[in-house]
Amino acid sequence: MRVDFALILVLLSALTGAIWLIDHLLFAKARQQRAAAAPDNAISEPVIVEYARSFFPVIFAVLLIRSFLGEPFRIPSSSMMPTLLIGDFILVNKFSYGLRLPVLNTKIVELGEPKRGDVVVFRPPHHPDQDWIKRVIGLPGDQIGYHNKQITVNGEPVPMQPAGIYIGVGQGRDHTGFAMLRETLGGREHRTLHRDHRSRGDGEFQVPPGHYFVMGDNRDNSEDGRFWGFVPEQNLVGRAFAIWMNWDGQAGGVDFSRLGTVIE
Repeated sequence: MRVDFALILVLLSALTGAIWLIDHLLFAKARQQRAAAAPDNAISEPVIVEYARSFFPVIFAVLLIRSFLGEPFRIPSSSMMPTLLIGDFILVNKFSYGLRLPVLNTKIVELGEPKRGDVVVFRPPHHPDQDWIKRVIGLPGDQIGYHNKQITVNGEPVPMQPAGIYIGVGQGRDHTGFAMLRETLGGREHRTLHRDHRSRGDGEFQVPPGHYFVMGDNRDNSEDGRFWGFVPEQNLVGRAFAIWMNWDGQAGGVDFSRLGTVIE
């Protein structure tokens, strides 16, 4: 079951803010007058008001940061290897593709659109209660082909070159021996993994307006747009841009070499 932290923060902000505001408008002045008339009698602020006044600014600030600036996520699967490993904790820019209201996810300010090659967090249409992460391959209107591990965009092959054999660690150790390719998409390079010579999920995909086609970098071990379709624009959460922590118990704990890595 997915915990909706945005909804929790909205409700807590509304509750603490309402308590503080009602007390300020209706009760605080009378309390101050009683205190001035009887200086020897301590008239304290109600505990619930004190807590509301203390916690409201903190909760509201967290809500604003989480909704409009950035949010941390943890990578639970191998579908984006070798770019992202199991146990990576990533930061997601929430305003890259526009400002959205929390909970409702309604866009209120246009700031940009996904670019081909972006690594994005989104809610897949068949699992709208989950956050997934993949790479944008196709933009609205694109014709995407995938055959024998080769991507084509509007009939043009995406450049790729051999990049050696992958050596996995920790929970990704079973990927040792996979072939790596260096792929250039949207003018940026990234690496992809391929298990063997068999190609998985081949087909042609016409991206409809207002939608995006996404794939995992671990091409033979990713449940992505090849199998369930396209991501609606309103399901986008943001662009992943950095790794701030990595923890994989099977690899000995924290991998300090990955801290601060920019996601390409």
